[in-house]
This record gives sequence, C-alpha cells and structure tokens, in this order.
Amino acid sequence: MKKRLSIFFSMLLVVSMFLAACGGGGDNADGGGDGGKDVPQELKVNINTEPPSLNPGLAQDSTSGTVLRNIMEGLTRIGQKDEPEAAMAESWEISDDLKTYTFKIRDAQWSNGDPVTAQDFEYAWKWALDPNNQSTYSYQLYYIEGAEAANTGKGSMDDVGVKAIDDKTLEVKLVNPTPYFLELTAFYTYLPVNSKIAQENKDWATDAGDDYTTNGPFHMTEWSHSDKIILEKSDTYWDKDTVKLDSIEMVMINDPNTELSMFDNGELDWAGAPTGALPTDAMQALKDNGTLVTQAIAGVYNYKFNTTVEPLNNENIRKALSHALNREELIANITQGEQLPAMGIVPPTMFPENEKGHFPDNDVEAAKEFLEKGLEELGYEDASELPAIALSYNTSEAHQKIAQAVQDMWSQNLGIEVTLDNAEWNVYLDKLDNMDFQVARLGWLGDFNDAMNFLEMYKDADGGNNQTGWEDPEFQKLLEQSQTETDPDARLQLLKDAEAIFMDAMPVAPIYFYTNNWVQDESLKEVFVSGLGDVQYKWAYFE
Repeated sequence: MKKRLSIFFSMLLVVSMFLAACGGGGDNADGGGDGGKDVPQELKVNINTEPPSLNPGLAQDSTSGTVLRNIMEGLTRIGQKDEPEAAMAESWEISDDLKTYTFKIRDAQWSNGDPVTAQDFEYAWKWALDPNNQSTYSYQLYYIEGAEAANTGKGSMDDVGVKAIDDKTLEVKLVNPTPYFLELTAFYTYLPVNSKIAQENKDWATDAGDDYTTNGPFHMTEWSHSDKIILEKSDTYWDKDTVKLDSIEMVMINDPNTELSMFDNGELDWAGAPTGALPTDAMQALKDNGTLVTQAIAGVYNYKFNTTVEPLNNENIRKALSHALNREELIANITQGEQLPAMGIVPPTMFPENEKGHFPDNDVEAAKEFLEKGLEELGYEDASELPAIALSYNTSEAHQKIAQAVQDMWSQNLGIEVTLDNAEWNVYLDKLDNMDFQVARLGWLGDFNDAMNFLEMYKDADGGNNQTGWEDPEFQKLLEQSQTETDPDARLQLLKDAEAIFMDAMPVAPIYFYTNNWVQDESLKEVFVSGLGDVQYKWAYFE
C-alpha cells in the first residue's frame, strides 16, 4: 500500500482496510451479465477516512490507492485472473536482454477529452522522482535506469530511462531484468497524469474540479473532504462497455459498528475489508450466520521500532518486546479473522516456511533473556529504570484493542511500562514520516507479488517507507545481488537470507499476516479483490 494500511486496514483486517507477452485488457471480464437493466447500478461503500492524497505521485496508503485504482489506469491493470493485462498500453515489446520495454499507448482520452499520451507517463514518473516533490514512493521507480540517481540528487532527470518517443510510444529502460515490472506498471506510483493540466496547476489533485481529469473506469464528480467521494462511470474510458456500475459513493465513516449498522439497514452494499472495517465483537456472529467472507492476502501487520531512540536503538530490547508477544491470543481474542501469526516479514504466499517463522510465538523466557542483555548494554539495573515506552496507533477500534493487549503483555511479561498514543490517519502518517514515535503500528500490503516488496523498503534508513531508521550493509548487499541474479532459486535464497538478517536485527515486530474479512449485498457481483488485498469495481454490477 506505502501501503501503509489505512486505518481501515485495522487488524481485523479487520481493519484490513486493506505486476513478456501482453494480454487483452478487459477481454476476460464482461461483468458476467447485463448489469441488471432494471436494477440501479449504484454502489455504496465505506473507505473509513479522507484519502491523504489523490495525486498518484504522492499517494502512499491504501485509502488513496482504492480511489486511484478505480479512477485512473496505468500501462497495465491487474485483471480478474490476478495477472497484469493491457490497459493504457495496448501492446508492448521487450528486448532480448529483458531491460528495455517499448509500450504502444492505445487511443484513449482523459475525462476532459484530452488524449492520453506517452508524455503523460514520462511527466508523471519524473515528477515523482523530483526530490523537490518529496514523493514517499519514489523508490518504487528505482527499477528504471537513472531513477535513483535523479531522485537522490546524484544524477540528471534527463538520464532517467523513460522517454516518450512520440505521442503513442513510451520507451522504458531498466537497470536490471525485473520479472514483475508489468505488475509495477499497474501500481499507482506508475499512473499517468494529464501533463498539460498538471504543468498549469500544481494543485490540480486537491479537489474534484475540472482540473482533476481521470483516465480510468470512473470519474470523480464530488470530493466532500472528510465526508464522501462520488465516482461516476466515465464516458471517455476506452473500455467503458465493460463497466456496469453508474456510480460509486464512498463514505468516510471511521466507526466499524456504524459501518455494519449501515450495511444492515441497506445504506451500504459492502462492509469490512478491503476498504472498511468490521467490529471485532461481531466477527463470531457473522461467521455463525454464514455471511462473513474471509480471504487470505499478501500483507503483514507490524509494530515498527524507531531504532534511532533509546531504548529501541538496542537490538536486544527490540527482540525482547517481539518475543514477549502472544500473537495467537491477539488473533483469537481480538481480530478473529483467521489471520496467521507472523514471526517473519514476508507472507507465506511467498515464503511458505513463514507459516512457522523465524522464532516461536510467545517465547517469554527468551524475551526475558534478551531484556536482561539489553538492559545491561544500556546501563540499566532492571526494567523499572526504563522510561515508559510510547506505543502509537491510528484511530480505530481494532488497533486500540491490540495496543491495549500488547501494553498488558509487555507489562506482565517484562515489567515494562507502556503508554498509548493515538492519532487520526493523516496526522499519524506525518508522525511516522517524521520519526516522531517510539513504537508504531503499520500494516503493509504487497504492491506486487514478490518478496522484494516486503524487504526493499528497509534497504536505506532514509527510505520513504522505512520509518525505522535501520539499515544494514549485508542486508543491502543481498538485495542488490538479488536484482542481478537470473537463477530463480538462487535469487529466492538471497531474499530469504536478507529476511533472516532483518529478523535477527528486529527493527520491526511482525504481528500477523492479513486476511480480508467482509460482508456484501447478495445481488452485488464481480467485485474483484486481488491476492494483494486491493479492490477494483471495473467489473462489478448488481443483478
């Protein structure tokens, strides 16, 4: 997400809010029916909170991603088979060395009638790489030749390997062969923007006015900040005949009980992940009556440690805190969404051995040994001398309950005093980006289906999504080697070795691997929730 899972991505996933040859875009998705000619095609969902940014170059969270995924379209789109399909690019060619992609841009329009051009992609990507724009996700473009150097001020933007050959031809040169590059081009950092408008109005993405042009299945007609967003079917979308819904109302209700009540009263057509949250107290009843849908996804709920401040700058203190957690208990008593305890950072869908992880869950004896070593290294006699540790979370029922349970575990198992601190989503993200925390919860959903996505954000201490202050030379070396390793098994082992280093240093305490849990209107069909946990409404309809 950044996938910083938005508040809605609460652990329940509950707060679950929650990339060779090209394929045809939309050719496998006709909606499964005529869209119900006599049935109103008006979808109502909850997205919990205000999207921090609907500028693709600045978006960094799942809430923003949900909106962007349905109003914008990249070179590719993840289709209903969970694989990249042709989208704004109708075709592409890949060089023999797998490092140069030449995309043919289809005849497509922005919502104001302007043509979508190759220049719109070049402009958007280079804008995100411009260090003056402070794009948190700029590193996601580092696969492109010259991108990292330009973003870090060590190179010229003119040397970045993305070039509009003409209006319909985009050439992209990569640093190394990247097997998941066509998945990346479906991700929101790789979306185009209407370069003509963006160059004239730097604030084009702040409201749903005439300047907010879109090229996806839906167009944003209303953005009532902190209240709701209204999307309507786009008449200019190239594949508009596939789209059955006439409108989508996205309300911002940050209370799972209210969300479920609205669903029960027919005011919402969907409640729960991946855009909202279900109340933890209702999970068992929803299971019992057979309405709860549960889907495992590639995501992990974490507690991040600020390794630049004492005592969390000490590896043994971090290990003590992680080993003292009873993840099974958190899942059984709070989230109740069939999540899997996480003692690794990469989901089992990518590393199957992480169903067990790198260490036992709830190993209190080991935790006490790590604590004793850490206290000695920091010069403390015992835990009572430690200043209270602040545990931060963004406002939501499930995050709060988890934090309270963890507070109790650290107090009882280790004798450590813990204070709780919560903030609304936008404020919370700013605190994390500014390293204004000690321990903070944050979820991560895969941007593409590769273990690299769960590791690369921690490569550099000042990386946009790192937020721990940790880096390690050997970890960096392994990730770099993995990017040039052509043998799949050898590359996989390099990534596993990197994860082992990460888990030994413990800059992050993983808590559980996500599932999405939701209930939906029985007449609503073909809402696509991907294996990465995001949602698309391009193919949805009511029958």
